[in-house]
Amino acid sequence: MRVGGTPSVRVLGLDPGLQHTGWGLIESNGSHLRHLADGVVSTTADLPLGERLSQLFRALNTILELHRPDEAAVEHTYVNKNPGAALKLGQARGVVMLVPSMAGLLVGEYQAMEVKRAVVGTGHADKVQVTDMVKRLLPGAVIRRADAADALAVAICHAHHRASRVAVARMANLAVSQPARS
Repeated sequence: MRVGGTPSVRVLGLDPGLQHTGWGLIESNGSHLRHLADGVVSTTADLPLGERLSQLFRALNTILELHRPDEAAVEHTYVNKNPGAALKLGQARGVVMLVPSMAGLLVGEYQAMEVKRAVVGTGHADKVQVTDMVKRLLPGAVIRRADAADALAVAICHAHHRASRVAVARMANLAVSQPARS
């Protein structure tokens, strides 16, 4: 779909987790957003860490093959109070960053507060507020899991930042192509 001659972009948002990684795919065309798909990749808790990371890797590759996003965005995770849990989450996040990067996609990274600010308007919004705003911004989306809502919020944040970058680049190109007036 094209609006105003601007090509649409498919953005895959990812909310990393070892147990559950949320994903959400939107189409962005300027300020117009459309929900395409979402879900959660869950790993088997009683498997060794390496096998769980492999499950995550394979599932994310399947999502990329199936939905063919143009860009990806990942939420930056915070350090957990439990060092072992933080390390495992970091390893899962590494897989989540690696898969789209290996597919040649631009991968944006956003802090949780930045995502909440882009979607709700305040960096201190709670999960319910984020989910409600994601549903408002993506009419018709049926979101079954909080992890998927979070991933869609990351995709929306990336789309907003992307639109700003495109507008700034367009203005810079205009300034360069216009002759200076004396």
